[in-house]
Amino acid sequence: MSDPGSAVPLVITATPNNSWLHPDASYPQTPEEVGAESARCEEAGASVLHLHSMAEWKDLVEAVRSSTSLLVQCGMSSFVIGERQEIFDLRADMISVIANHHDEAFPQGDCNVLHPKEELLAYCEQCVRSGVRPEWEIWHAGSVWNLNYLREHAELARPIVCTLFFGWPGGTWSPPTVEEYLARRRLMPEDCVVTVSVMGPERYGLLAAAIANGDHVRVGTEDYPFTRDGTPAQASELVAEAAALARAMGREVATPGQARQLLGFSAASEGRR
Repeated sequence: MSDPGSAVPLVITATPNNSWLHPDASYPQTPEEVGAESARCEEAGASVLHLHSMAEWKDLVEAVRSSTSLLVQCGMSSFVIGERQEIFDLRADMISVIANHHDEAFPQGDCNVLHPKEELLAYCEQCVRSGVRPEWEIWHAGSVWNLNYLREHAELARPIVCTLFFGWPGGTWSPPTVEEYLARRRLMPEDCVVTVSVMGPERYGLLAAAIANGDHVRVGTEDYPFTRDGTPAQASELVAEAAALARAMGREVATPGQARQLLGFSAASEGRR
């Protein structure tokens, strides 16, 4: 393991969204609530905001941008590319793209959506045209194979922004263990910046491993809406918890400006704020 004190600053991605695993958990829903909670996430140590919308993105994206300096990452990767044009039109900083098929199982229903290589290549082309960076969701070793295929057959900005998922239920589930994290991490190309997302109470061991190895973390109500002692929490509280863990391990927490540099965003993207 690397010395966390010598690592690059930790980029914390906040997910103040609905909890797929615990649908009764509270979360901000109106643009005003999202903007206020995003500001609290930034104050707590987040530098990226992973945002959800079922249909209308404009008001939510504007709420985050008017309230914070956070990088805006638009999720809902279960939708196919033709249903996500608004994200490109708004020139969000990032759009989440799953690097494999969706196969998830949650209390309120399953999600099964095919995302063939042709669609992934179309994402690469559209991202280049619009200036929106893809954030590749890496769920298992097959995701890494697809990512390497895209590295050979498409134009991708460097570093390649990726998130590794653990413990999310369904056919793309992988065990939320440090062993699984280290095994998949060894498969990742060197030109990637890696964030870790864990759904479930086991997340602290993986988050600590990611921090120790120079990777980054994602926390919030979407991932798991409880603190370490099981208390229901908002994303900003979970960001504060992750930031405290990083500092206890001797690793600096990145500001939004530092995150822009680490993730390879040009200064021009600042002008969209």
